[in-house]
Amino acid sequence: MRAIEIKEYGGPEVLQLCERPMPQLKQGEVLIKVHAAGVNRPDVFQRMGNYPVPPGASDLPGLEVAGEIVDGDLAGSGFSKGDLVCALVQGGGYAEYCAAPLAQCLPVPKGLSALEAAALPENYFTVWSNVFDRGALAEGETLLVQGGSSGIGVTAIQIARALGHRVFATAGSAEKCAACEALGAERAINYKTEDFEAVAKELTGGKGVDVILDMVGGDYLPREIKALADDGRLVFIAQLGGSKGQLDMGQVMRRRLTITGSTLRPRPVSFKAAIAASLRARVWPLIEAGKIKPVIHHTFPLEQAAQAHAMMESSAHIGKIMLQL
Repeated sequence: MRAIEIKEYGGPEVLQLCERPMPQLKQGEVLIKVHAAGVNRPDVFQRMGNYPVPPGASDLPGLEVAGEIVDGDLAGSGFSKGDLVCALVQGGGYAEYCAAPLAQCLPVPKGLSALEAAALPENYFTVWSNVFDRGALAEGETLLVQGGSSGIGVTAIQIARALGHRVFATAGSAEKCAACEALGAERAINYKTEDFEAVAKELTGGKGVDVILDMVGGDYLPREIKALADDGRLVFIAQLGGSKGQLDMGQVMRRRLTITGSTLRPRPVSFKAAIAASLRARVWPLIEAGKIKPVIHHTFPLEQAAQAHAMMESSAHIGKIMLQL
């Protein structure tokens, strides 16, 4: 099969088209003929040597795919060979065929193409796990999404808004702020010209927001602590602004704040299967009703994976960058 491999660690140019053997299925896996794959920030980190491949996972990049089930033990799953599914995988998505745990496969939502469905798994699993499971966003609570125009950001805005929450977001341009608001953010804050802490407090009548989903870290930490409501939760899923920041422990204790975070890739199949079940029950009906939609910024053919990574690193995109086969 054709695939994209990382020849050595470095810039986008190290992504090279190659020929690889077909994946060998493990117990509980299915083989998917890939129609499309999503490009995600962890793929960039892996290419640069900063995101180790879990033991036993494919060394090929790509954490989400959509396509046709062509092989595997499907007994009792409700799926059949030939069905179109999207799946979260540990790697191997940048290829014509990909092995995926059956428990991490979801049907392509009615009304969506395989390309659109391939834009769902990584962001939707991540957002559900971190905003609703770890962050415990509850009825009547507010959410602030840092980086609202990213793939994660547009997903978090839409899901939280569709479930009835007030949502605020940050973005780095007027165009990106407008996109966030069009997707359901009550207010998008331009972090280059506005103080998100002050705006968040103003929008909540001085209370602060209940949950913050953060991909930045670094010097955002003390400002986010101040932007949280009492009993608020700060959830880290990346550290684009640095891995260290100053923390006022007095505020954490006095105001009963929770600071948490997670990475999804190394978690076991059983953990991801539970997220898949929640998404199918709570979110897939919203997609099929047209209340949530994948936001695709640009699509490249597989052999232009390097160009896709260059676009990802430019941060010029709003929504997802995709590879199509």
